[in-house]
Amino acid sequence: MTANLLDFDLDGLAAFCETLGEKRFRATQLYRWIHQRGACNFDEMSDLAKSLRAKLHAVARIEGLPVISQHESADGTIKWLFDVGQGNAVEAVFIPEDDRGTLCVSSQAGCAVGCRFCSTGHQGFARNLSTGEIVAQLWFAEHFLRRHLQTQDRVISNVVMMGMGEPLQNYAALVPALRTMLDDHGYGLSRRRVTVSTSGVVPMMDRLGLDCPVALAVSLHAPADALRDNLVPINRKYPLSELLDACNRYLEHAPRDFITFEYCMLEGVNDQPEHAALLIDLVRRHGGSGVPCKFNLIPFNPFPQSGLRRSSQAQVQAFAKLLSDAGIVTTVRKTRGDDIDAACGQLAGDVRDRTRVEVRIARQRSVVVLPASVGGAA
Repeated sequence: MTANLLDFDLDGLAAFCETLGEKRFRATQLYRWIHQRGACNFDEMSDLAKSLRAKLHAVARIEGLPVISQHESADGTIKWLFDVGQGNAVEAVFIPEDDRGTLCVSSQAGCAVGCRFCSTGHQGFARNLSTGEIVAQLWFAEHFLRRHLQTQDRVISNVVMMGMGEPLQNYAALVPALRTMLDDHGYGLSRRRVTVSTSGVVPMMDRLGLDCPVALAVSLHAPADALRDNLVPINRKYPLSELLDACNRYLEHAPRDFITFEYCMLEGVNDQPEHAALLIDLVRRHGGSGVPCKFNLIPFNPFPQSGLRRSSQAQVQAFAKLLSDAGIVTTVRKTRGDDIDAACGQLAGDVRDRTRVEVRIARQRSVVVLPASVGGAA
């Protein structure tokens, strides 16, 4: 079996080339051809020695993911569905803005976390993606868009690991992929412009801070443990106090001086003034000095199995004002690509209930969630 060179960061590719009797500068040349020029044929690589190209033909390949479908939204958002084999598919989404181009990348086929408001979680978990499968989404999108826009300039300026899956539960594949995104010989992205989103896998947050600190977004969604246990089940393992401690530890290494907290707005569940008051208290007082942060409020994208409803626009704006008036930077995420099911929480591909997730989520829905004013949980 030949090696897929998309699986290697630059150090890994240098080690691979060493096994072929080649020096590191050859790996750098090869890396540039793959990631900066989008090459997939060794014969295109004119500055590589013919002897090296012959070796590569025998032992290596550059293999992306087959594209099952492509859909473009009225707002310019593009969603690709990629085949990862054995009936599994993952999605990536390109979101164009006036000042940046953002690619949302998947890290797993399905997801094991099972957040109630996320349709991806309703398909259960199939498997982790390899490093090459993570990088292939960026590799394809960047060079497809350059051809489409007829430009040699970089199109994707930001990558968010907010697609299907929990990135920190696929840590071994994630970190080399991040290094390829950041490497000046690869995609040359700033650490501030690569964001890993996590539901709160505390030990891996600590490791990421040491191994490859990039911007961090934490899926918070609730101001108290009782409610977060119900909405984000991993909270039962890593409750809010442990999660916020990990956030402060991460900030010691992070390229930004704040953590972004993602907060999906659910009608009558977590969107009341009492919840805002609890959030303000939580992030201001935790550990005595609080957690430097900003909030990104996300309009919920409803789907029938969730049993949840989207907060009204007026309620979202009122909630945002309460946070802003307390001195917390707060934004409301624009809903992009919802006409092609590409908005936040909608990435599900061909949904199949592989891990009895419907049964587990139905059990979560049966839990009675008390109002914020009762026992401090809501």
